[in-house]
Amino acid sequence: MSGSPPRDPATVRVWSTLPDGAREAIGALGSSDLQTLLADVLTHRAERITAADVRRRWESDRLVRPSTSDPRALAALEARLWQRVPTAFDALELSPVTPFGTCAALAGMGQDRIVSTARGSEVVSDSTTTLAVEAARRRRAQSSEQEVHLAAGHRQLRTQTMGGASAHFRLLTLVSSARDKGSGSTEADLLVRQLRTWQAVIAEAVPELETTIEISAWSPVLADRLADRVRPALAEIPRMAVVDAPDRTRAKGYYTDLALRLEVSGPDGPVEVGDGGLTGWTAALTENRKERCLVSCVSTERLLALAGG
Repeated sequence: MSGSPPRDPATVRVWSTLPDGAREAIGALGSSDLQTLLADVLTHRAERITAADVRRRWESDRLVRPSTSDPRALAALEARLWQRVPTAFDALELSPVTPFGTCAALAGMGQDRIVSTARGSEVVSDSTTTLAVEAARRRRAQSSEQEVHLAAGHRQLRTQTMGGASAHFRLLTLVSSARDKGSGSTEADLLVRQLRTWQAVIAEAVPELETTIEISAWSPVLADRLADRVRPALAEIPRMAVVDAPDRTRAKGYYTDLALRLEVSGPDGPVEVGDGGLTGWTAALTENRKERCLVSCVSTERLLALAGG
């Protein structure tokens, strides 16, 4: 909290109510001392909370309201979808929290979009970043020839308003990490593996609907691999079209060199059910620039809605 002054007007107003130097003093605390301070403040505040306060917060706070999805139908669908995820992907049941600053450090996300805790952690808002941390831990213990493929089904919590959508939602996520073999071959192999998985998953959920995979290759090398390796490997998959979208700008920078979008043709028009792309996350975490990382996800609740659940 030390350093340049806050620019958000609300934040400036709050700091102005505190004694001079408070921001610098709190910012200078070590992590353990800061956690102790925050825990004490929250304990003191909790002692004053009444049942009526909890009821009012439940009614007004979108972060705590339940999802509108039927948990029985969603659990049944996800159980079927997991049967379509190859065993090459190690399945993980993630903790509800991840180290504080995970999304900020890896994906450049503002901490204001994330629910932080007083214990040096944050509620998982993007399970691909959390899986990337675990992938990097495993890659550091492997030989350069080995690979890591992870999968998780997890509920994400995000504070930003997304067109009236729920603040929390479930995603089925895949993260793969491997050492660069040159000429885009590693990236192509990871892409084929994940896209084949998503085709099987989506076909299990909505077998009668067409799937479109939009791929944006921002690197000439990867554009060549898309043409000579990825497309031929996916050509015989039924009810799935692969289209190029080199002019896409959304999430450029969040994803590096390549991004993808998964769309299903629903009865009321196309519905985006997932996305993904190449990132530099495991390269940063392993401190090895030759490490390649592909992440992707689908919304199981959107698939449930398309399936009529």
